Amino acid sequence: MPELFIELFCEEIPARMQAPAAADLARLVVEALAPLSPAAPRSFSGPRRIALAVTVAAGVAAGSGSERGPRESAPEQALAGFLRKHQASRDALTLENGFWVLSRETPAIEAARLVSEAMPGLLRRFPWPKSMRWGATSAFAWVRPLRRIVCLLGGEVVPFSLADGSDDGHGLVASDLTEGHRFLSPGAVRIGDAADWQQTLGSRHVNVDAQERRRLVESGIGALAAQEGLTVVADGGLLDEVAGLVEWPVPLIGSIGDRFMDLPPEVMQVSMRVNQRYFALRQPDGRAAPRFGFIANTIPGDGGATIIAGNERVLAARFSDARHFWDLDRTVTLAGRIAALDGVTFHAKLGTQGARAVRLQSLAAAVATAIGADAMQAARAGLLAKADLTTGMVGEFPELQGVMGGYYATHDGEAAPVAAAIREHYQPRGPGDALPAAPVSIAVALADKIDTLTGFFAIGEKPGGSGDPYALRRAALGVIRIVREHRLRIDLDALFREAASFYPDALARNDELALLPGFIADRLRVQLRAEGARHNVLTAVSAVGQDPDLTRLLARTEAVAGLLGTDDGRNLLAAAKRAANILRIEDKKDGPHDGAPDLSLMIQAEEHALADALARALPTIDTALADESYDAAMASMASLRRPLDVFFDAVTVNADSAPVRRNRLRLLSQTRATLARVADFTLIEG
Repeated sequence: MPELFIELFCEEIPARMQAPAAADLARLVVEALAPLSPAAPRSFSGPRRIALAVTVAAGVAAGSGSERGPRESAPEQALAGFLRKHQASRDALTLENGFWVLSRETPAIEAARLVSEAMPGLLRRFPWPKSMRWGATSAFAWVRPLRRIVCLLGGEVVPFSLADGSDDGHGLVASDLTEGHRFLSPGAVRIGDAADWQQTLGSRHVNVDAQERRRLVESGIGALAAQEGLTVVADGGLLDEVAGLVEWPVPLIGSIGDRFMDLPPEVMQVSMRVNQRYFALRQPDGRAAPRFGFIANTIPGDGGATIIAGNERVLAARFSDARHFWDLDRTVTLAGRIAALDGVTFHAKLGTQGARAVRLQSLAAAVATAIGADAMQAARAGLLAKADLTTGMVGEFPELQGVMGGYYATHDGEAAPVAAAIREHYQPRGPGDALPAAPVSIAVALADKIDTLTGFFAIGEKPGGSGDPYALRRAALGVIRIVREHRLRIDLDALFREAASFYPDALARNDELALLPGFIADRLRVQLRAEGARHNVLTAVSAVGQDPDLTRLLARTEAVAGLLGTDDGRNLLAAAKRAANILRIEDKKDGPHDGAPDLSLMIQAEEHALADALARALPTIDTALADESYDAAMASMASLRRPLDVFFDAVTVNADSAPVRRNRLRLLSQTRATLARVADFTLIEG
């Protein structure tokens, strides 16, 4: 099968768009050339090009076929539509079994023709997130001005043009010409296929493999740092971005002036990352190093001295700005900034950040009381938590929210737990982020998330479908992680009610707030599914009563899952489902069959055995559940397995005698009710 190779060479593509665009190119080409059975697609992306290599069939063989159309009795409009769709005339139709049938002969077609016909339209509708037009002769748009198109099939150029009528498509036509590095190897070069393209560009200072460029960036900076006994602050996102900014990565390392080394390390790191795409380095003791790493997109002639000096000057200017904010922000305390929060809108329907600070003050104290933390410190941290939003540093670097608040709180002389809580109250920001550890920090972090969830549900802005503009799912998962991993014993429903009480009455009475416990439960099920746990066991346990104590709910779920992992549990599950199915059918006839079974109507020993087992198990289960002794409760549940199996083996539930039948159904109903003390087993798969 010949190789089809396509390269689209243009001005600099934003790094974040490169890999998705390469994937889109592969997807669109494979879809458009489906008749050629494209296989083994390989995508490439870089700062100035995306490319695809894929093998395709040499052509599509001639063939024939038929297409059944409307019924003979169908309206004339239906028949006309069928003919129009297939670009056929009525003479080509025949009648078969009451249907119009179109017989078609399809000629053989070469792959090159299919490619040349497909590519112009494919490129014109390419799904860039943002695209631009340039020049005055064409409406063709691309992410940046497109300069060259390479399209080779089996080493031969597949000719096509982007011209469309009076639109000249910027004069772009397919060719076998590409370009090397903009500065190190400028000018066009002819290529033959994908391998030749990769080798030729490699000799012209373009590494076309994005992952290889990333590896070179990471290892290059790491090696330079290691030579000085330093380490690189891990930052996968920055590695990806830098790999998308350079075609020929050359690692270099520069110095940071002593006058900037008293800036908080987070400020230095964020300033370097956001403004310059530099890598922060650390000393062996974890302190910020007076050095930084960066990547040049050229081979310096002086060992890099000029480039390093230039980047050091740029970084010094950036750090001077940061120092200005750092010094200026500390002239006003966090407490002195509370009034300014009244001028910062949190949400049009939820008021200002000032109102939010007052709510967090009260709610953090309530949460602290519930978990045994210092309520006064939690209240203080809750009040000050958002105050750094008015600082210049956070205005410049929003990602430092909380972090700067912690530094400024320490500078103001706030208690250490208060400063730590302000610093950590946004945590966890994602699945891999650390949790707040200290009790006061936990209280404020929970209060922040519970207030957010309550407020947005109160104004009806709950997530729907894939939309979650206020990150409420992340907030709910944050609550769940904090509660689970710290094994907190709190009533979440009560805390949501407490949070609602701090809002105006019109919001606090909104019916949407009643959906919050279910929202948390849904997020918990999603989390358990992601962890590979039996999330349907959680559904079954929750079905017998939503527990606002997540730690207790999960303990019960784990106990039931443990029971179901045994032979007794699996057989008990099967018996429970069998009993439920029988009752579901018989209840429709003359049920429900509630009430205590009559021992005098039990005529088989197996009926008595099951009744005795239920009588022994029920109080034991209730006591164990009340004591949260879930292992004991599961052991009592497991004791029912044997009498249930024997009952189903020996007893015919639908006996000829109506009183006996009703009594046996009552016995099964009692069995179902006993098992439901723990879970609704009908909701468990398997």
